Amino acid sequence: MTGQPQSESHSFLMPMLAVLTGLAFFSAMDAVMKDLSISIGVYNAMLWRYVAGVFLMSALYFRRPRKWPSRAAMRLYLIRSVLITIMAFLFFWGLVRVPLAEGVALSFIAPLLALYLAAVLLKERIGKATILASLLGIVGVLVIVLGKMEGDFGPDAQWGVAAILLSATAYAYNLVLQRQMALIAAPIEIAFYQNILVFVCLLPFAPFLAVIPDTGHWPVMGGAAALATVSLLAVTWGYARAEAQYLVSLEYSAFIWAAILGWYFFNEAVTWMTVAGTILIVAGCLLVAWRRPRKAEFVEAAVG
Repeated sequence: MTGQPQSESHSFLMPMLAVLTGLAFFSAMDAVMKDLSISIGVYNAMLWRYVAGVFLMSALYFRRPRKWPSRAAMRLYLIRSVLITIMAFLFFWGLVRVPLAEGVALSFIAPLLALYLAAVLLKERIGKATILASLLGIVGVLVIVLGKMEGDFGPDAQWGVAAILLSATAYAYNLVLQRQMALIAAPIEIAFYQNILVFVCLLPFAPFLAVIPDTGHWPVMGGAAALATVSLLAVTWGYARAEAQYLVSLEYSAFIWAAILGWYFFNEAVTWMTVAGTILIVAGCLLVAWRRPRKAEFVEAAVG
């Protein structure tokens, strides 16, 4: 029998759906953070969102007694938190200067880089279908970006594009770290320490940059923290159960949400080139989903 076994197909379907759901929530968080960054500045939007995230994750994390993380896990948490601090600041700084859909499209260089980082760092085999799916996604992104950039881009937008591309390079390594962490720790533990440690990374700049937001901003920041938490839990759960190379191409689905949210909240037009690029991106995602991935090995006690 040459078809994909039903049990194996089902074992990959749930991680795929979890990651797609997480990415949808993450895209919504991007839209909220863009709005906050315009209103109160990138640093304050990040700082107070992580304050809200620390309270939210503490309530979830301390529901039952917890052991101190292993040295290996703590090392990954520290590395990833520093990376996320830099990556997120660059991304949101750039997002203030370019449309939401364009910013997300530019960030799609990350999954392509992550495929090869996963091969080097995680010893995962890169199949031809995975490369083809990634290239389809990249071509889709190029179509979208070319359509968006036909107009006159001033220096401010150019710096925004550069910041997002630098952020995407860091995000590629973050995707690999995400997979490594998912194999040794539970999603709630990962989300808790990420919020705590990123907040610690931001704290030294508070005396110079921090401003107490208006009361009207707090529900929005709480919403951003909740969206980020649900996203992180869902994506981490998925990465614990399937190889990174079969999931990173799903990152391209975030553009669909970015286009919708950018149009709805920021009045950003969606052109025919955007639609054409999105079709290519979805084709890449489906190509990966239809392959026969090897289920990831993980410690049940850690992720359950």
